[in-house]
Amino acid sequence: MSSSPAARTVTARLGRALLTLFVVAFFVFLLAPIAIVVLFSFVDAAFVRFPIESFSLRWYVRMIEYKPFLSSLGFSLVVAIVSGLIALIISLPAALSLARSRGALAEMVVTLLLAPLSMPMILLGVALLYYLSWMGLGISVTSLLIGHVVVSIPYVTRTIIAVYQGASPSFEESARILGATRWQVFRHVTLPLIRPGIISGLLFSMLVSLDNLPISLFFAGSTTNTLPVVMLAYQQNQFDPAIGAISTVQLLVAVVTLLLIQRFAGLKNLVSQNVR
Repeated sequence: MSSSPAARTVTARLGRALLTLFVVAFFVFLLAPIAIVVLFSFVDAAFVRFPIESFSLRWYVRMIEYKPFLSSLGFSLVVAIVSGLIALIISLPAALSLARSRGALAEMVVTLLLAPLSMPMILLGVALLYYLSWMGLGISVTSLLIGHVVVSIPYVTRTIIAVYQGASPSFEESARILGATRWQVFRHVTLPLIRPGIISGLLFSMLVSLDNLPISLFFAGSTTNTLPVVMLAYQQNQFDPAIGAISTVQLLVAVVTLLLIQRFAGLKNLVSQNVR
């Protein structure tokens, strides 16, 4: 016996209401801890308590005065940029070769390049520490860069492959038919087609590097302390809202990076490129 139209309408409205409630609750669950951290970075008290009596910027001043915060932030930015560029240099030719390849060997190589995404970072850090120590590099800036490059390669490779596979090969074929050399095809045709993937992959790798703690912790030393390592050490010794201030700055860097990714390689850009 079929239900009446009125009953179906009520059921549909109830389903939409429950779905909306679930989505709202889900985002509140994800964003509430972040909002609390940002909120308490502006409190005047030296500890977290409710209700909040007054607000100030004292913890941002403390963040500036505490030199390890700013020095490690600058070092982390340098590591993120350098490791991202190295990952791009390694990933770009591999991605261009594998994107149009069909075969078991190509799939195996792609799986190998993406393997760090499926491995626990602690396990990867231990393996890199033992291997790089065996090579004589030990705890050094070079070892830290190698570790960050390893975890950055999957992001750059995956984004370039995804964009290149979505681009029609007819553009490159037309350029070759018209007499363009391989370098001319790459520079004037392929590179503009995959530019969104290059930019987004590079920015994603930088973001992952800035937030990475497990790899950085294994190679932490007097000259290799990244911001997450310094934040962990600070929180182990004292707990005040200054950690919330530097976390807010780190969050701001992440948000700006994600906005840049959306600007250069958002869904609208990818769709318009595929249409062309």
